[in-house]
Amino acid sequence: GSLTDLPVRLPEFGELKRHLDKHAQAYAKALNFDLARKPRLDNLWVNILKPGGSHTGHIHPHAFLSGTLYVEVPDGASALKLEDPRLPMMMARPGVSIDASEAEQPFVYLAPQAGTILMWESWLRHEVPVNGAKSERISISFNYA
Repeated sequence: GSLTDLPVRLPEFGELKRHLDKHAQAYAKALNFDLARKPRLDNLWVNILKPGGSHTGHIHPHAFLSGTLYVEVPDGASALKLEDPRLPMMMARPGVSIDASEAEQPFVYLAPQAGTILMWESWLRHEVPVNGAKSERISISFNYA
């Protein structure tokens, strides 16, 4: 991770902020959020995931929209792993077959390419499994409040 206020500290991040603001506004509109004001970028930071590194499951409290811009994604780099929010309620439910649809799987894996921007609601638990690449996976993550 890095400092979380890069757009304020470094003007070079200003263009990125404007780009992300457009995506956040479109995302909020697509979900029919009733917002009295436009989404506000609360924080933004750089992630450098070394080979063999991972980031355990977590959510982003105090935000409603989170996301990541992928800068460098070498071959073998970790996918983003999203957890079905119903998982804690499934207690004794049997597992699903490997060929079950993505909507029935307990986890969804998204393998981005460099330049991809992914956004999701901040309450959605997610993680980054072990980075199997031989080089660093670099991304920029952010939260909107």
